[in-house]
Amino acid sequence: MDASVVGLTHYLTLAAILFAISIAGIFLNRKNIVVLLMCIELMLLAVNINFIAFSYYLNDLAGQVFVFFILTVAAAEAAIGLAILIVLFRTRRTIDVDDLDALKG
Repeated sequence: MDASVVGLTHYLTLAAILFAISIAGIFLNRKNIVVLLMCIELMLLAVNINFIAFSYYLNDLAGQVFVFFILTVAAAEAAIGLAILIVLFRTRRTIDVDDLDALKG
C-alpha cells in the first residue's frame, strides 16, 4: 500500500479524535455556553465525517444525503442557539451556565 493513500481508518480515526475532543470539551467546560455549543457542533462534524467516509467507501449516496440534512439542522440550531444567547445576555448580562439555572421550570 502506498504511503499517500488515505484509507477508511484514517477518516474514522480523525472522526473519533474530533468526537473525543468535543466530549472532553463538554465535560471539562461547564461554564461557558458558547464553548458548549461549539463542542456540539464539533460532534456533528465528527458524525458527518463518518457518514461521508462510509458513503464513499460503500459507493452509496445515502450517507451524503444524511450529511446534507444534518448540516441544515446544525445551521438552524446554531442560528437559534446564538439568538437565544443574545437575548439571555441582554437580559441577564451573563452567559455563564451556573447563572442561567433560574430558567429551570
